[in-house]
Amino acid sequence: MLDISAKIREVKIIRIDTDTDLLLELRKFVTEKKIKNAVFLNGIGSSKSYSYHVVSSSDLPPEEIYVREKKSLDIVSFQGFVLDGRIHAHIVFSDEKICFGGHLEEGVKILTFGIFTLGIIDDEPDISRLDKINM
Repeated sequence: MLDISAKIREVKIIRIDTDTDLLLELRKFVTEKKIKNAVFLNGIGSSKSYSYHVVSSSDLPPEEIYVREKKSLDIVSFQGFVLDGRIHAHIVFSDEKICFGGHLEEGVKILTFGIFTLGIIDDEPDISRLDKINM
C-alpha cells in the first residue's frame, strides 16, 4: 500500500465539442497547459462511438480485450489521473438498458458535448508510477 497526500490547487472544467476524439483532446489540453499531475474528478456527455479496454485474465501482466464500435451512447461516469503528463482514465457508457466500460482508448468521438472536471495537483509528490503493476 502507498499513501500520498496532495492538495488540489486548481480545478479546470473542460468542454469537448462534437466530433472530437475525447482522449486526443484531453492529451492536447494536458500538453498545452503543461499539467504534470492531476485527478479527473468526473465527466459526462454523449458519444457517437466508443473505445476502451478491459483486463481478461488473472496473469501479470493481464491479457486485455479491446472493444471499439460506432454506436451513440451516454457517458455516465469518468474518472482517472494525469500521471507525469500521461492520462490514465476509465469511462462508463450507457444505453437504455446497461452500463459498461473500462480503460479509455482513442476512438471515443463526442456526439453532443463532453464536460470533464480536472483537479490539478502540485508536481510533487511523484505519482508517475501509481498505475504500474509493481512499484
